[in-house]
Amino acid sequence: MMLPPEYEVGHVMDYYPSQATFMRAPRSETFRTAPAPGLNLPEELQGYHTLVPLESTTGERRKFGSWYSTVYRATGKDDRGYVLRRIESYRLTHQAAFTAIEQWSRIGHPNIVTVHEAFTTRSFGDSSLVVAYAYHPNALTLYDAHIKPKAPIFQNGRLTAASQHLPERTIWSYIIQIASAIKAVHDKGLAVRMIDVTKILVTGKNRIRIASCGLADVLTYNPSIAAPPTPGTPSNGGSTNISQAASSVMMLLQLEDLSMLGKLIFALCCNNVAAVSNLSKAVDIVSKQYSADLKVLALFCISKPGLHKHIGQVFDMIGSRLLTEMDDLQHGIDHLEGELMSELENARLVRLLCKFGFINERPEFARDARWSETGDRYIIKLFRDYVFHQVDEHGNPVVNLSHVLACLNKLDAGTDERIMLVARDEQSVLVVSYQDVKACVESAFFELARR
Repeated sequence: MMLPPEYEVGHVMDYYPSQATFMRAPRSETFRTAPAPGLNLPEELQGYHTLVPLESTTGERRKFGSWYSTVYRATGKDDRGYVLRRIESYRLTHQAAFTAIEQWSRIGHPNIVTVHEAFTTRSFGDSSLVVAYAYHPNALTLYDAHIKPKAPIFQNGRLTAASQHLPERTIWSYIIQIASAIKAVHDKGLAVRMIDVTKILVTGKNRIRIASCGLADVLTYNPSIAAPPTPGTPSNGGSTNISQAASSVMMLLQLEDLSMLGKLIFALCCNNVAAVSNLSKAVDIVSKQYSADLKVLALFCISKPGLHKHIGQVFDMIGSRLLTEMDDLQHGIDHLEGELMSELENARLVRLLCKFGFINERPEFARDARWSETGDRYIIKLFRDYVFHQVDEHGNPVVNLSHVLACLNKLDAGTDERIMLVARDEQSVLVVSYQDVKACVESAFFELARR
């Protein structure tokens, strides 16, 4: 069967999804990774099972404050992935310390890793505090993504140092996302306390989330400075003093959030976690490599706290950058919608191919007159040859996905366009429309499904 002239042979790989589409595969594999043997981890922990360490358990141990900390991936009762951050050798003396976790669990923000619950356990052989968070596969900290020294790359015949300069547009995107998270937390009467390059995760293209929220509130809980009573609760003079003390402490913690944001900006701009330890040098680097607006914002955040300093002032300073961020978000949405439409198209074509596979050449119906190669089934068989078995003038097979996709889309739509189907012996010719072929496919599949 000759290839119609309107279909040109294209490159096969042009019709397959881009590499970005395959990002789902490693994310899925990461979620399914089995725990290594010999770790002596508990099989079940408050409904969580299949614990897998997310960081090395050998070498130098990581600390969270003055406590040793380990992070695990686990599967919950709902078969979803969770992150369990374990604080070793921690004794809970006041159950009220978990109040902050309850408050954090009610905060749903796109730039904060969702907090689910906290509990204590002795399943590890000690008294441990465990906080459960949402799991984001293959996430990297800001430190690992941008500051950690990279291996040299082989370029132009020699090894050269990998560039770690962070574009200003990316930094502004990070600032806007973090500031948005800070405002959401401050509006709830809490403080983030985790604005650090080792605690902020990069979970996608320029998409970040603040992790480990609420943990510091539990570890540093002070019963003598408790949260103020809820509205409508009677209070005496003592509770009023505690309420005032709690409000003062929270105000200081919220101001510290702004200071930590400023330190983070300098760390990203200077590619140095301790950049603010030499402030004059850090300011000089930012002045040379980035805009004055970025320098002014960073200096404002780390400046001495004033009585009226708050996160709203940060938004006043970055207002013009918000428009750029919104434009990028809209472009991102358009791209995702395009990818979604492609996936929907693929799903329709897969359903058609499955129907062809069910209908064509079923050996168990070889002696059934209704399933012989006559009538509707014969048309379907010839159409399959027309779509998949094209040859060129030399009789060589032609692999042309553009022709296949065009034919299947027209079949799915049931267009009135007519095509010429030639028998394999080239002794007979049928002229039918895509609508006719679609009716034959639907009729044959419906009859097959009823058997």
